[in-house]
Amino acid sequence: MSITPGTARLARLSYFFPAHNEEANLEGLVAEALEVLPTLADTFEIIAVDDGSRDGTPAIADALAAAHPGVVRAVHHPTNLGYGAALRSGFGASRYELVAFTDGDRQFKVADIGRLTQRLAATDAPDVVVGYRIKRADPIIRTLYARAYRLANRIFFGLKITDVDCACKLFRREALEGLRVESGGAFFSAEMIIKLRAAGRTVVEVGVPHYPRTAGSATGARPQVVLRAVRDFWLLRLRMWADRGRALRRGEPMVQLQK
Repeated sequence: MSITPGTARLARLSYFFPAHNEEANLEGLVAEALEVLPTLADTFEIIAVDDGSRDGTPAIADALAAAHPGVVRAVHHPTNLGYGAALRSGFGASRYELVAFTDGDRQFKVADIGRLTQRLAATDAPDVVVGYRIKRADPIIRTLYARAYRLANRIFFGLKITDVDCACKLFRREALEGLRVESGGAFFSAEMIIKLRAAGRTVVEVGVPHYPRTAGSATGARPQVVLRAVRDFWLLRLRMWADRGRALRRGEPMVQLQK
């Protein structure tokens, strides 16, 4: 166990964030994490997952890793593979017993991971703590997409999660072992939680603040991103109707088994 009931301090924590063309946010986010994470964990690592960025993100990530060896690491995709693929790479690169992530756009504060660690330390010892945005600081079109998406997940998968795509989550690594996720796009988070619950893992929710993006540009509402998520949604639903067990086993491993 990484923590004991009644305390939110961790022994070891892996923290990662996906970044696609986030050169304006990268240094500030890493500086924030370097300041905050020592208050949450005795040992920690920070992993920047560069998802095929075409701006200065790759170079900045490598410079930060060089400046903080053993603490900051950079993972690079040669091309843009999608949000889910970036999350998968972050989970795969994480080495410690607890794994947390936020997005690279700085719409969440690293300090609010403490809200998740506090909930993880409760006596019921959940496997996963997912945030939900207390007040979403996004354009109206993204809010409308999110409401429709939440309703569809509830109707077709029975997924009663307030904010499945909230990019502030905390996992026990052991809960991810044996889990496979197929989507490489925006449906990744929903598929992951659907499969976690199907595997009997406990998933609980905690409210977290959400802040307006102050640099860079969002891509989540682009038509190609939405269409890919719709496709992956229906592929999983149809496969689960045809053969639930086989559908739940499809995809790439979230983490490698530790020896």
